Amino acid sequence: MDCISSIGAAAMSQSPEYDPDAVLKVAAQSHPNAIAGAIAGIIRSRGHVEIQAIGPGAINQAIKAVAVARGYLRPDCIEIGFIPSFFEVTIGGQERTAMRLLVEVHTAIAQDEI
Repeated sequence: MDCISSIGAAAMSQSPEYDPDAVLKVAAQSHPNAIAGAIAGIIRSRGHVEIQAIGPGAINQAIKAVAVARGYLRPDCIEIGFIPSFFEVTIGGQERTAMRLLVEVHTAIAQDEI
């Protein structure tokens, strides 16, 4: 299988604009493998996913999930990466700083790299 041609044209052409259906909210108690499965599924269908996390425990789980998702996507010749950023949210009347990870298809992997 040619990995470059195996990436869906729809997934590669999607722009990473805000899409509420492509947003995952991760908590410190989230299971990285479950989040990784969701990341892989959304990446396959949309080409990008936004992960939101508040606090060090949640950010840790989110990053572990991205690492696991890379392994799930490798057999499909899809490589992902993420762009981190901060944003403000109001929770219980208090401003909190959250982290956003924009995960997107980074490049195709050659079949012999799998």
